[in-house]
Amino acid sequence: MRTLLLDQSYQPIATIAWQDAIVKWVTGKVEIIHEYDDRQIRSTHLVLKMPSVVRLINRFRRNKEKVRYSKQNVFARDRWKCQYCNNTFPISKLTVDHVIPRSQGGKTSWENVVAACSACNSKKANRTPLQAQMKLMNTPKKPAWIPVIKLNLRDDHIPQVWKDYCDF
Repeated sequence: MRTLLLDQSYQPIATIAWQDAIVKWVTGKVEIIHEYDDRQIRSTHLVLKMPSVVRLINRFRRNKEKVRYSKQNVFARDRWKCQYCNNTFPISKLTVDHVIPRSQGGKTSWENVVAACSACNSKKANRTPLQAQMKLMNTPKKPAWIPVIKLNLRDDHIPQVWKDYCDF
């Protein structure tokens, strides 16, 4: 069994072996957030529930890694909100929109691409927000942090409690 490791702000970092989670808990590095109801760890003097989600107590520093441009990272940067209507959508309902359309010389870059719902993207069409008379909620820019931690998990193997912390 695996345990989901969260940073201080409850963002997923990795999955770790439950044994590693117990060691981190005993040494005071993590707190147990959730446990598996049907899994126990037994010793001669102790019975514990197996941890399913743990959170780091101290600040977690990510390596200075280059933030890669990707559609998923644009959605994460924009917090899964359409940058025109400000509504939140699941990834399947979002598209990327070029603020300055490519036909008008716009590039595919952090500074020119935003998350948009299909309706707003269609309404804006091949125009700038000014031409379409649509207000852009936030000016797009390259994030200084890694927006998405990719956990290689299949949806049918994810414990239900993990889904509260991960966007699958």
